[in-house]
Amino acid sequence: MIRKYFSAPLAAALLVLSATVASAQLGEIRGHVTMKQADGTTTPVAGAQIDIFRTDMTGKWEVKSDKKGVFIYAGLQYVGKYILAVSAPGARPDFQPALAGRDVDYAFDLQPGDGRRLTLAEIQALNKGGGANGPAAPSGESSADKAKRAELEAKNKEIIESNKKAEESNKVLSEKFTQGNASLTAGEKANSSQPPNYAEAERLFTEAITHYDEGISADPTHPGAPTLMTNKAQAYLDRAVSRYNKTITSEEYKSAIKTGGGGALLDPAKKDWKDSAETANKAIELLKGQTAPTDAGALQNFNKNKYFALMVRAQAMNKVVSKVDPTQVDAGVTAYTEYLAVETDAAKKARAQKEMAKMLFDANSYDKAKEAYDKILAENPDDPDALQNLGLVLYALGFVKESEGKKDEAKANYQEAANYLARFVEKAPDGQLKSEAQDVLKNLKEQQNVQAEKPSAPARRRRP
Repeated sequence: MIRKYFSAPLAAALLVLSATVASAQLGEIRGHVTMKQADGTTTPVAGAQIDIFRTDMTGKWEVKSDKKGVFIYAGLQYVGKYILAVSAPGARPDFQPALAGRDVDYAFDLQPGDGRRLTLAEIQALNKGGGANGPAAPSGESSADKAKRAELEAKNKEIIESNKKAEESNKVLSEKFTQGNASLTAGEKANSSQPPNYAEAERLFTEAITHYDEGISADPTHPGAPTLMTNKAQAYLDRAVSRYNKTITSEEYKSAIKTGGGGALLDPAKKDWKDSAETANKAIELLKGQTAPTDAGALQNFNKNKYFALMVRAQAMNKVVSKVDPTQVDAGVTAYTEYLAVETDAAKKARAQKEMAKMLFDANSYDKAKEAYDKILAENPDDPDALQNLGLVLYALGFVKESEGKKDEAKANYQEAANYLARFVEKAPDGQLKSEAQDVLKNLKEQQNVQAEKPSAPARRRRP
């Protein structure tokens, strides 16, 4: 049997929990400004002043329209409530409520006026007086102007009603995001306490999942929904670790293992790993469908949330492939490939490459595992983990080739396995892993008549 020479199976080792909390998303407010001309036509207003007031807390931002009358301001929190006030020389000021991150083009068709700039206090006073769509209409208004104003007021009313619904969902998403993150963080602390409190950790992770679900249900189309999904996926991943560790340390599981059973006891953890991967994948698909913000700060936040979703999915797929369903190996490779494409931290990238290679090894996908370890050793020829695991991969491939009757290929795999394992033994400290590698080398020598080759000495230069 090959497996008796491999490292101790993961079923006997506790898993490490690592919580990742995605940040709240930012969005943009956009619109356009036009001006009614004397001949009845409208033209874009370049350089119009747009003041953005946040009304649920103190905040003010400014932006001007471009030559086409278009304005965009990004980097605003989705959960905020805003009022847009527009002014321009020779125009009557106007205002309307707005929300960030919604696919709404806030339109302002200004009328001739004194060009003054409204303050938030003036806007609030007008709102109290019933002027929700801006200052009162001028006297002597033509029937065409009245019709146009009525059209704008109807559109503004529609936007206000839409914004009101969005404000309600914003509030729920914000509350559930905060509550879910608090439970997720507390669960991690319970899991890492000494001794670990797996039962409490599981309860808290379940609580976090419930909070995130309530937030998502409030508005599944909300631009911030993918962020809650990512954190929900992390909560599933963490709960799986707690359930797994709680199970393998239980007396029930230890007794069942002795009689060849115990597999069903791990089903709740396995289901959580699958749910984590599916939830993270949904978050990624939603993020891919969103338009990336144009503002640098908002774009950074958007990319950060996408990065977290890709990272959580890769970690979840690792467990799905290695512990639940090895046939999902291609999906696991795709998850890691997409995550590695956005990972800029060299240490995290190297760690993820090792995780992917080990996932392939654990799934008995030896050819793909060999490719992955070859890449790691090409960058770091003395990496001890890669040396050991590539040696074991080649050892397993030798058995596969031998069973297929390909004796020459098997012999070549065994020889490579011995070479890599010998390099590992040379560098590894004393311990179980070194002893296991020595056992494999002994087996290769006794059963396959294969010994590690000595590195060839560099050619000696002749004197001129």
